[in-house]
Amino acid sequence: MRKMGTLREYLVEVLADSDEAIGHLEAILEDYQIFQNPAVVLDALQTIIEAQGGVSKVTKQIDMDPQLLSKVLSNEDTPLIDALGIVLKALGYQLSIKPLENENPNLETHSEDSISVR
Repeated sequence: MRKMGTLREYLVEVLADSDEAIGHLEAILEDYQIFQNPAVVLDALQTIIEAQGGVSKVTKQIDMDPQLLSKVLSNEDTPLIDALGIVLKALGYQLSIKPLENENPNLETHSEDSISVR
């Protein structure tokens, strides 16, 4: 029987896989768009760094100063986009932008030419 652990311990185990880490980050960023909680994003970034071997290992892979990454992860005053960019670079990932899926497929978009006033 498998020993029970904390959610964080489970995440550290699962997020050691790069594909799982990417999927987790994508889900966290989608949640951020809705709930606007940067603390959740920073916690996820810290967990992924830990899962990928910790600050020292991750920063050695790209020749980054470990103190810089540690400071970014622990500083709540760092703008979220800066923290995200630094951590993604350290993990060997990049941020990409994609269009939102249309939440209401029946919603029509109108140009100025198609709007009529009665």
